[in-house]
Amino acid sequence: MSTINISVPEKVKAAFDRAFSGRNKSAIIAELMQRAVMELKQRKQREALFEALTARRHDRPQSSAGSVRKARVASRP
Repeated sequence: MSTINISVPEKVKAAFDRAFSGRNKSAIIAELMQRAVMELKQRKQREALFEALTARRHDRPQSSAGSVRKARVASRP
């Protein structure tokens, strides 16, 4: 197990101590760190997916209003 040293404002520490009184604070901090890593990974995946989807959209040839209208008229019975 590793040991880390972090500095936080005294108000934050006091609020944390009150909120998690009687609980293993090291385990809580470790869980929060794991969540932060997971959330960062998910955010990067969402950003990559967004980039892939928007890049695909921009790669398509753009249709003009006139060509869309012609296609609609041509496909009508």
